[in-house]
Formats: sequence, structure tokens, C-alpha cells
Amino acid sequence: MSLNSTPSSERVHIGFFGRRNAGKSSLVNAVTNQELAVVSDTPGTTTDPVTKAMELLPLGPVVIIDTPGFDDEGALGELRVKKTSQVLNRVDIAVLVTDITKPLGECERQLIGLFEQKKIPHIIAGNKCDLADAAPDGERFPVSAMHNTNVHALREKIATLVEAKDQTLKIVGDVIKPGELAVLVVPIDKAAPKGRLILPQQMVIRDILEAGACAAVVRETELVQTLEGLVSKPSVVITDSQVFGFVSKNLPEDIRLTSFSILMAKYKGFLETSVKGAAAIKNLKDGDTVLISEGCTHHRQCGDIGSVKLPALLKKTTGKELNIELSSGREFPEELDRYALVIHCGACMLTEREMLYRMRTAVDSGVPFTNYGVALAYMNGILRRSLEVFPEVLGLLD
Repeated sequence: MSLNSTPSSERVHIGFFGRRNAGKSSLVNAVTNQELAVVSDTPGTTTDPVTKAMELLPLGPVVIIDTPGFDDEGALGELRVKKTSQVLNRVDIAVLVTDITKPLGECERQLIGLFEQKKIPHIIAGNKCDLADAAPDGERFPVSAMHNTNVHALREKIATLVEAKDQTLKIVGDVIKPGELAVLVVPIDKAAPKGRLILPQQMVIRDILEAGACAAVVRETELVQTLEGLVSKPSVVITDSQVFGFVSKNLPEDIRLTSFSILMAKYKGFLETSVKGAAAIKNLKDGDTVLISEGCTHHRQCGDIGSVKLPALLKKTTGKELNIELSSGREFPEELDRYALVIHCGACMLTEREMLYRMRTAVDSGVPFTNYGVALAYMNGILRRSLEVFPEVLGLLD
């Protein structure tokens, strides 16, 4: 990914929902001006959510999601409805596509209820308005995907639903000042992607540059040499969480330390919950089940942090026989009652809405929820030090 590209997790996610054959896919194609979705008169043509990252004026960078019919039937239909429901956890805006020639039914009312329950801004589009004999009912925005009627106006209407993002929510905006130096510690091992940096590292570098500060990137093996060669000490050292312990031992106490994962937890809005949840590690018992969850999907390699390093350190720290379960990508258990702890990655690949949904699912179930970086700092005995960049969170440790 280029440093100039907008990550999918930072784009506005717009989901198109509705019953089968209401014209969802046709309207998606009309709104995007692309043949994004397969169109057919046969109900149930869309069998899985179709996702496309693109530029859509006047919104800018977005992710468009076309979903299967919410009224699908049978065992396979239930699976499609479940996938559609999961999409609701990550969309910023919902477009309910209806056939304007027919009254709203139970399917539409159920979707509207879900939008309101999950506090998702939404618009009800009345497709096939060219076939309607009577005037629109006022509840629906009339549009015709086939004749492109009101499609531009629908785009404009969708744009009004986009909530303005708080521009102060920078990843390192409240950590480093213009002109200061941040040293980034990036291990290069078998798990590192060949020829590129992982997304959190790219995002932090870009954020540092936008803050008018400077970034020096080194491997952990060159950290000490790099620090000795600097004219003045850096404002902060930001490290990959898997080498937290090593970096802390080799970093003077008067230099602030944190990790990419902790910065992402703060940026995504779940740092405080993660700090509170980390304390549950000391209370784990033999036979407890811990869920380790990642927002991305990748080929797990020898020494993988989620499937190897975290479980090993958990068992070493607690001295307990624990059951470890893994989840990745869009898969996240809806029922968490059987877990004693959930440890989640920094969520660079997930939208803030989806990440907070996962956090609230755990909190509502009474299950402690923490983050890779916070958990690793806790188990290395350096959690307080790693949170000094966020003084407002330190009080949670007292």
C-alpha cells in the first residue's frame, strides 16, 4: 500500500441493504457508475457481500458494500442473512433499497430497527420510481437505477449523512510536537511482509510527517547504536509490541516508550478498556479460554505474534494451562460468555465502528477486553512506562 493511499479502515463504509430483487445491485452500479455488482432478475443473485474501495464524489474515498437479500430463505439463506447482519457492524451509512411500487414490509422494518439500534445513519431509497403510479410516500427517496433518475441527488443525500471526523484524533498528534524526533523500532523477521512495512507503521510515519515532526526507523538490533549517534534524545520511541521487553531494557528511562498497537488502540477508541482489561491476566485460572483476535487475515508463520508469542507469554506469566482460541478477519464470535479474556490486535484493518462493536460485545458480556500492545506491556512489567505518553490513562493503573 502506498503512503498516499487511504486505508480501507479509514474510508467511509456505505452498505446497501434490502430484500431480494429490490434492485440493490442495480442501484449500487448506478451510484458508483461501475459494474460493481452482478445484476439479474433472479432473486438471490448476490450470495455474499461484495466490497469495493473507490473514490465517490462528493464523498471522496469510500468502501461500497452490496449485501445479499435480507429476506433470503432456507439454511443457505440464513447464512446470507447472518453475513448481512455482520456487515452492519462496520458500515458508517446504510442505504435501504426498496421497491417503491410495494409497501414497506416486515423485512424493511426489521432492517430499519437494526439501523436505529446500532445508531447507523440511514436513508430509505425507493427504487423503480419510474414504475410508480402514485406520488412517493414521503418516507422514501425516489430513485430509478434503470433510468438513472435522482441517482446524483441520492449521492448528495448520502454525503449529508457522513459525520465529520474529529480532525484532532491523530495517531501521534497528542504524543509528539512539530520539530521533535520519534524513533520507530521495526523488526524485520520472517513474519514481516517482504518489501513493505505493515499498515500501522505506515500510518504512524505519515502522521508524524503531518505533525511536522521527524521519524527515524530502525531495527531493534540497531536501536542502541542509533540512540548513541543522535545529537539529542528523541521525544518518544515507538516499537513493535513483540520486542517491547527488549526495547525497554535497552532504552534509557528518561525516554518515553510506547508501541504501534497501543497508539492504534487510542486512535480507535478502546485504549481505556484495554488497560482495564489487562488486569484480568493475573486472574486467569487453569482451563480458562482466551480469545486472541486479529482484524486482518494473513498466513501465520513461525513466531507469529497472535498464535505463538502471545499464547506462550500468557502461559509463562500466569503459570496456568490455558485454552487459546484464534479468530481473524471479519470472523468474530457473537457470543463471548465462555471466554475469560479477549485480546485484540490494534485493529488497523477495521473501522472504528466495527472495533468498538467488538469491544462492547465483550464488555456487555462481562468479559475483560484488552489489546496486543497493552497485554504485552503488562506481561513485560512495563505497562505504566508504555502509557506515559497518555497521562490521562495512567490513573487507571492506580
